[in-house]
Amino acid sequence: MATLGSAQVPPGTSMASAASLLPATERAQRHSGLVRVTHWITTICFLALLLSGIEILISHPRFYWGETGTVMDKPLFQLPIPSSRRLVQTGYRYVLPDQNGWSRALHFEAAWIAVLTGVLYFVSGLVTGHFRKNLLPARAELSWPALWTAFAKPFRLERPSAAEALSYNGLQRLTYLFVILILFPLVIWSGLAMSLGFASAFPWSVTLLGGRQSARTIHFFVSVALVLFLLVHIAMVCFAGFWSRTGAMITGRIGTRKEHA
Repeated sequence: MATLGSAQVPPGTSMASAASLLPATERAQRHSGLVRVTHWITTICFLALLLSGIEILISHPRFYWGETGTVMDKPLFQLPIPSSRRLVQTGYRYVLPDQNGWSRALHFEAAWIAVLTGVLYFVSGLVTGHFRKNLLPARAELSWPALWTAFAKPFRLERPSAAEALSYNGLQRLTYLFVILILFPLVIWSGLAMSLGFASAFPWSVTLLGGRQSARTIHFFVSVALVLFLLVHIAMVCFAGFWSRTGAMITGRIGTRKEHA
């Protein structure tokens, strides 16, 4: 006989039924200690990277493709914002204060802390089976009806049930895997490819991305994708219950209520 929190769950009981067996004051285990610690460290680092990245971007808000890109070259595209450097032609008659010094230092330090935290999370996830148990979707969750239901439910203003508070749905699992396995590695790779030292040691890593300026352009778009993910993530947390979800990521447990038929 399995257990959910401290409640006994008969064999074959579904998650929805199991959640209903918990007493009104039961707080079920939701996140491990390592997941919580790496989550908040990554959150702090991401905010530092976002702030410093914006300051770095302002110094040259033009993007190119290939190995080189200067103020004399025609950009692939440019952002409609002023620059913090007078030589960068943006169409504005003024420049912003140059904050390139501290922003680059902060970006570098926060990036390495985020990378080391990510490595710890990834290795731990493989060793403990976190990815397999919590993030790998079941076959039934990958069907189009199941994915569409998970996508449309928030738009119908249907709050998650007690059972859904204890696990992710298929769409959430796929999204987290995409962020962890695709977006995070790509933003790290493209960031390292802009480093002259890294490019000298591993020139193939820059060549595969199309050049240093191509790496910068890719880095920008992946960063935008991560910001969009963050905004959607925060919106979903607020919709599902901000204090309960945030509390679960702090204490590791989430309150569940007993559901009567």
